[in-house]
Amino acid sequence: MFGGFDVVIPVLVVLVLLVLFTGIKTIPQGYNYTVERFGRYIKTLTPGLNLIVPFIDRIGAKMNMMEQVLDVPTQEIITRDNAIVAVDGVAFFQVLSAPQAAYQVAGLQSAILNLTMTNIRTVMGSMDLDELLSNRDAINERLLRVVDEAAHPWGIKVTRVEIKDITPPANLVESMARQMMAERDKRAQILAAEGLKQAQILEAEGRREAAFRDAEARERSAEAEARATQVVSEAIAKGDVQAINYFVAQKYTEALAKIGSAGNSKVVLMPMEASSLIGTLGGIGEIAREVFKGEAPSQPQRTAARPPLVRPGEN
Repeated sequence: MFGGFDVVIPVLVVLVLLVLFTGIKTIPQGYNYTVERFGRYIKTLTPGLNLIVPFIDRIGAKMNMMEQVLDVPTQEIITRDNAIVAVDGVAFFQVLSAPQAAYQVAGLQSAILNLTMTNIRTVMGSMDLDELLSNRDAINERLLRVVDEAAHPWGIKVTRVEIKDITPPANLVESMARQMMAERDKRAQILAAEGLKQAQILEAEGRREAAFRDAEARERSAEAEARATQVVSEAIAKGDVQAINYFVAQKYTEALAKIGSAGNSKVVLMPMEASSLIGTLGGIGEIAREVFKGEAPSQPQRTAARPPLVRPGEN
């Protein structure tokens, strides 16, 4: 027969085990638990095996200490130049102090979300649409600084705030596309005008250079012609008949070449022989000699030049 004491001992052992089991708390990695005694915070339990006083202490808030992602829903924002755009984003935060995050604010994620959305409207509403579309990095930096400073008393570290999409209205997008096309057409026309201007300048410079070279060639040709005429004149003045013969023959042959190369001359009749040309040149030489020397050719020379007359009946 078991006595009353034998029954009490197992009951006490079971109660002690239950009390110990109630006071042992295992905290998973990445979490911190707050402990409350009679409703007041007394300490924070870190990951691992922890002990609390059973029936007196209790677990208050279970705080996730890992970095968390908070999706910011789409909202409409009116920019400084009265353009309405739809903006959404994402925020990253981490709990640094479990007691502050548990007891300084009610509804931690909702508070961070509303704080982020409000500051997005404030920051982006103070900018023009062009600044809004081109300065996304600056917007993210300003949002991060403002939201992190506001959430600091809650024991929260906001690590990143990113704007995902900025969507202007459809009619505004169409107007921006037309503006962009007009700007590109303007740049293309300016480039074409600059190219045409450069081409005209180069063409004018080419014409000027060609005219200069043509004038220089004509000048040199005229100088050469004048020099040749001077040389021939000096030779004639000195009594050199061959010089005037050469000069006249050159001009004569050049004139014949021009007559023969004329486009409307198919046949050129020349009622003379080569010997006639030589005789003509010789006669011109005699005339030049008479002019420059003032001497007439002698009678014996003219008589010698003609063959003797033979009359009929004379031997």
